[in-house]
Amino acid sequence: MVSLFTMDNTNTVVTDVENALDDMTFNSIPEAVAQPPLHLEKSFKNMKAVTKTGRTKFSSLKASRVSSAKRAYVTRNMDLSVAKYLKAGDVAPKAGDIILAKIVSLGQHKRIEQTDGRRAYLHVGDEIILSYGARYAADQFEGYVPDDLGECYMVAAGGIAATYASKNARVKNPTRIMPIGILCDKDREIVNIKRGALSNVKVPKASVKPHVIAVVGSGMNAGKTTVAASIIYSLSKENLRVAALKITGTGAGGDMWQYQDAGAVVAYDFTDAGYPTSFKTSHEELKAIMNLLCNAARAKKPDVIVIEVADGLLQEETNYIIGSDWFKEQIDCLVYAARDGLSASAGVDLLLAEDLPLITISGMLTSSPLCAREAALATDIPILDAESYANTAQLAHDLLQVT
Repeated sequence: MVSLFTMDNTNTVVTDVENALDDMTFNSIPEAVAQPPLHLEKSFKNMKAVTKTGRTKFSSLKASRVSSAKRAYVTRNMDLSVAKYLKAGDVAPKAGDIILAKIVSLGQHKRIEQTDGRRAYLHVGDEIILSYGARYAADQFEGYVPDDLGECYMVAAGGIAATYASKNARVKNPTRIMPIGILCDKDREIVNIKRGALSNVKVPKASVKPHVIAVVGSGMNAGKTTVAASIIYSLSKENLRVAALKITGTGAGGDMWQYQDAGAVVAYDFTDAGYPTSFKTSHEELKAIMNLLCNAARAKKPDVIVIEVADGLLQEETNYIIGSDWFKEQIDCLVYAARDGLSASAGVDLLLAEDLPLITISGMLTSSPLCAREAALATDIPILDAESYANTAQLAHDLLQVT
């Protein structure tokens, strides 16, 4: 058994764990699981040209201030030249609202992933542009959209501002930020990343339907992105046009660029549908995200679409998706990424109970021949490992059921 996760061809395989661990510290003493929010002793100055509507304040925002701020990945689809005001005071933010904030203290995230993918180092006092959103990350933080513009936290390097509900004991406390205001346009309407969403594309019914492969996993860092990228790479080597989608998760560029580097002709994620994260989105919104991204991908006329669903099978949104009729109707086959034999066995039982078209198991368990052997014996499902990916013609046959 050859491990997908120990291949020498680094162009093909980059693990989910590598991406996630970039911001993690394992050799430090675990800090408190919860940290009460603190408030700045001094108020922020230079809030000029202020007007008030009740307890809401609007201050003029210069273009130079926007351009000099460190701008997060999740805002990349936005034209922020429209931002003319900052809205502060008695405001209840919503997911996707874009804010200007100041770094109060550094914690887990000492860098911010910018729109071009570069991770810029942060310093206390830096002004950053990011989005409100909820986060669900078993290996890092749990956070929610705050009720007001008070001090909160940057809970993801891609630029998510949220409360801090819990954390993994292996990571530091989150970086604290003080929102200065929500960006507004000339009409004083809030700038939300939904403005930058893709337009809905109508695909002709007569068009050829691409083969759709879904990748799900037992949990965070089970190897889903590595599996998806390796499938993309292998099918691309067989001269197939492959599109890549990530329909849930927390906004970050690493997965998208990994798909593109593997040969995807186009790669979209939920941020392209106007959502900074998918945690706490409604069932209707989840369906709309998948439909929008699938139609946008089909417009590029791919032969295959590879769809990654983030987190694990028991996570709230993922669990709903895999049980929904609309998801089952969209996909042709499903690949399951697991960390070990037990999670493989339990996950297979869940997926088969949902009558999903599971065809193979892969993921982190392939790094251990023993784990892979356990999974194969317990489930009687084929294991997709590095040796399988190396034979691209056979893989294409197996995944696409070519006769």
